[in-house]
Amino acid sequence: MNIHEYQAKELFEKFGVPSPKGIVASTAEEAGAAAKTIGGSDLVVKAQVHAGGRGKGTFKNGFKGGVHLSDTPEKIQELAGQMLGQVLVTHQTGEEGRLVSKVMVAEGVDIERELYLAILMDRGTARPVIVASTEGGMDIEEVAEKTPEKILRQFIHPLNGLQPFEIRKLAAALKLSGDQAKQFGKLLKNLFTLFIKCDCDMVEINPLVVTPAGDVLALDAKFGFDDNALYRHPEIVEMRDTTEEDPREVEASKFDLNYIGLDGNIACLVNGAGLAMATMDIIKHCGGEPANFLDVGGGATKEQVSAAFKIILSDPNVEGILVNIFGGIMQCDIIAEGILAAAAELELTIPLVVRLEGTNVAKGKELIANSDLAVISADNLNDAAEKIVAAVKG
Repeated sequence: MNIHEYQAKELFEKFGVPSPKGIVASTAEEAGAAAKTIGGSDLVVKAQVHAGGRGKGTFKNGFKGGVHLSDTPEKIQELAGQMLGQVLVTHQTGEEGRLVSKVMVAEGVDIERELYLAILMDRGTARPVIVASTEGGMDIEEVAEKTPEKILRQFIHPLNGLQPFEIRKLAAALKLSGDQAKQFGKLLKNLFTLFIKCDCDMVEINPLVVTPAGDVLALDAKFGFDDNALYRHPEIVEMRDTTEEDPREVEASKFDLNYIGLDGNIACLVNGAGLAMATMDIIKHCGGEPANFLDVGGGATKEQVSAAFKIILSDPNVEGILVNIFGGIMQCDIIAEGILAAAAELELTIPLVVRLEGTNVAKGKELIANSDLAVISADNLNDAAEKIVAAVKG
């Protein structure tokens, strides 16, 4: 789950991470009022979407830039009016872009240096890792590709937590000393506490800035949370903005299904993420294009299977469905019942290939064989992929 920048600022304030004051607005008038509340002659208005590259983005109405500076509330109101209700396209949104329904007005900051700081979960070491660089304010991927020596990684022991010597090492790498190093140390310590207590899988500050006055501030932020731990954080769940997500993914989450839409025409319904990846790969190998990743999990019910079919068929590009189930906890006969019920209810007219293996497989295959529905049975994964690709192309 991701959150907006203005929500990130709320978490920063709660955990004592210094950041410029910001106020969210849903209308141009609210943006103007927010600018008056913040005061001063240095103001910034930012489009609030779940995507990076906003400043370099372009709105489909021709207006350029999702981040603008101004010195008056009136101008901020005018700029907000050109953003709200419009679709912003950045290098991360794709051509479809994202609708801007909120903007954030914040106090502008004079910048002397821009740094990069992030805390992530590293799967390889099963530890949090702090990533820092003197090259802030730009794409960190570009820095990693062109000047990898400018990126420092500090792995943190999961039981010992962030240690003072690790903070000093990072401050030195970022060329911070004296009071700036002390400010950075406090900021990083509080940021790490936030990361752990809120069950984040990513917190990225780009840029972390040093002002001419010597202050160290988090100017921009991106958060990601561990979905499996959200039950512990109802206050964070309330921050979820489903308008920023694929409606099919939102619907799938209601049934505890994992769905990711793709660009192909052969839908996949599989139990287990690894099996789903293998299924998509073999479809591609056989000359087809997968339309989605859909994992129904290890113990799906008939209701979940039916919901999965409805979500799959909501994609107009789908011309065939491949069901690939390996029954362990999941029983093949239960899956078969769900498949047949969904196919009958939805009056399925596109090819459907089913490959079952594992617990109660004989009973599951028998149910499918005895049904009146035009379901194509497959003996193995390769056979299933060849049959669905042929059926769609034929």
